[in-house]
Amino acid sequence: MGRTSNKQKSGSRGAAGQLRIIGGRLRGRKLAVADLPGLRPTTDRVRETLFNWLQFELPQRRCLDLFAGTGALGLEALSRGASEVTLIERNATAAALLTEHTRALNDQCHGSATVAQADALQWLTQAQMPPFDIVFVDPPFHSDLAAPACALLQQQQLIHSGSLIYLETEKEWPLKVPANWRLEREKLAGQVCYRLFTVAAEEDLT
Repeated sequence: MGRTSNKQKSGSRGAAGQLRIIGGRLRGRKLAVADLPGLRPTTDRVRETLFNWLQFELPQRRCLDLFAGTGALGLEALSRGASEVTLIERNATAAALLTEHTRALNDQCHGSATVAQADALQWLTQAQMPPFDIVFVDPPFHSDLAAPACALLQQQQLIHSGSLIYLETEKEWPLKVPANWRLEREKLAGQVCYRLFTVAAEEDLT
């Protein structure tokens, strides 16, 4: 998603800057980013590491970008072969811009992306769909949204045994995830801690 805003800048249709897709079919494509407080893409450095972790996992997978913001994670997944990407964004301006992007990009990829303008936690409580293979959880820092989002993913059966969960938080965040999430990768980048989990079957817990 996006956080740690720059000062507001004027621009057409609320565009404040650009997001660059760093890999896959859309590599090098630049997309407008909405001019909103607290909105920034996950950095190229972090995305490069994350998608190196996921490089063999994305093709033909269903992905959920829960706090989509700029779309940096969900659209990168689309570029790299995901079959379906669902982006959830609460802000109307950001969601509208994401919708424009997905309409322009879907025809250029093997998969497709859709955008829902909704509060992420409310969406999780109401969603009725098959579980996702890969989920990106990147809420605003200090928002107290990470833990309930993780809990709802599990409770609402929106993930399955073997699902991969990417979680990006402030580095001092106390780790609060379901007991059957196994930490696979963890790195720090400045004030950011980012982790990759695999969801284990309940019967596999020891």
